[in-house]
Amino acid sequence: MPAREEDTKPADGTVAVSRLPASLAPFRYPMFRAIWFATLASNLGVWIQSVGAAWLMTTISDSAAMVALVQSATAMPVLMFSLFGGALADLWDRRLVFLIGQIIVLSGATLIAVMEGVGAVTPWLLLALVFVLDSGSALRQPAYQASVGDLVPRSELPTAVALNSIGFNIARSVGPAIGGLVVASLGVQASFILNAVSNVFIIGVLLMWRPKPQGDELPREGLLPAMVSGLRYVGGSPTIMTVMLRCFVFTGLAGAVWALLPLVARQDMGGGPFTYGVLLGSLGIGAILGALNIGTLRRRTSGQLLVAIGTTAFAAATLLVGLFPSLYVVVPALVLGGAAWMTTLSSFNVMVQLSAANWVKARVLSIYQMSLFGGLALGSWGWGHAAETIGTGKALILSGVGLALSMVLALRFRLPANIAPDLSPIVAIPRPTLAPGVDAGPGSVAVTVEYEVDPADAPAFSGAMRSLRRLRKRDGAVRWTLYQDAANPRRWVEAFLLKSWLDDLRHQRRATMADQETLQLVRAFHRGAAEPRVSHLLARGTPRMGWPPGVDAEH
Repeated sequence: MPAREEDTKPADGTVAVSRLPASLAPFRYPMFRAIWFATLASNLGVWIQSVGAAWLMTTISDSAAMVALVQSATAMPVLMFSLFGGALADLWDRRLVFLIGQIIVLSGATLIAVMEGVGAVTPWLLLALVFVLDSGSALRQPAYQASVGDLVPRSELPTAVALNSIGFNIARSVGPAIGGLVVASLGVQASFILNAVSNVFIIGVLLMWRPKPQGDELPREGLLPAMVSGLRYVGGSPTIMTVMLRCFVFTGLAGAVWALLPLVARQDMGGGPFTYGVLLGSLGIGAILGALNIGTLRRRTSGQLLVAIGTTAFAAATLLVGLFPSLYVVVPALVLGGAAWMTTLSSFNVMVQLSAANWVKARVLSIYQMSLFGGLALGSWGWGHAAETIGTGKALILSGVGLALSMVLALRFRLPANIAPDLSPIVAIPRPTLAPGVDAGPGSVAVTVEYEVDPADAPAFSGAMRSLRRLRKRDGAVRWTLYQDAANPRRWVEAFLLKSWLDDLRHQRRATMADQETLQLVRAFHRGAAEPRVSHLLARGTPRMGWPPGVDAEH
């Protein structure tokens, strides 16, 4: 059956050029294909140089903690700058933010190559240069991931998101493997030069890309308020919070392998750069095997089960590396670990992307990256100190046991099913308007909604309103209270506060079709002949007058 035009023509006007398997269908769109491969090359370059940096640190410092801090220097910029980059990507042209981040990466890669070439690198200078380079990566990553909706139609979005995640994790797994081989055969400086060269391609592609402008009749939100909005959205989204918690725990425990592998190769196995490259290559092969099968696995099983399988497999791989530091055992164990890493992190990434509305997607993805790299950074630091105290092998065994025990989290924090909710805005919600001659002013806005509820339904209505409270606050409300009229128990009033008239307008535009179930459940309790009465009350006089009298705290 031929595809409809809207299913084959993305937002930028490109047209499908060939038929591909369903798992590769987004590659039909030229700009998605070009950006995907160019970004893969750039990410490979970053991870190739990360191996050079880690190995260089082993030659200029004897401290296991300093070696592990290379991973921390790679991850810390995500914690510091990712949300800033996500807010920029949501407020401004995502292509421009992507491009600026990429230029920072190129500049940092060039600088570190030059400094190493003249022999001026010290341990702390190396950490500083790695930090600068990865700051650019932290800035660009949310813009890149959030741009997928501009490159393919909605019908292809879940598959495109999965491909983006696969690309990132292929680079994360295969890049270090290539880096190990480059360092072994060409030297440390070659890894830094290769990183600089690999970033040129994506800059060229971005300069050619002309995305469709995203028009919005409302003024841009301020940068700091936008960052707060992103945090508030995540805090009000239980699904996203669960995924991030599980990701943080997984990467914090699994980070022992990435942080301590140079020490396994050099100290436990008595090898050099070539041995390290073989170990990383094993992880890379496993990641490719995982990437080739993850599409089939996603269609046949739930994300919850995929994460469970991936976590268990990585725990087994970590235990084998810690218990049996022999090439014959470690290589197949790392192949298993690479496939498990790919399966687990790709599952997390897809869940987050499909759970975030477009207006805040880059910020949500940036916070997810913070949870991922935060786990890696803290884990790398902790496992480095653990290796100095109890030895590399015992630290890895402890990590593997921790991963196995972390499966207990699934009992309390269940991951979402493989369902993509409709996160398009609800256009049918009436927009607040100002009467002729009325000035909204700079003050807050109190919104009240009046319901008529049968007293027998009061407990169930209150329960439904708790879910609505979460949605109101997630989308911008700073206070929320539910009242029952003392003189008329059938009359209930929902009241919530927005900081300004513009925030009120934004709040109305942020409700999505996925929220309809909650809104309809609340509406079903209303017994009035007319729709619930909605009022938008403008603050006048002192700021406290913007909130209904007598209310000092949210409930």
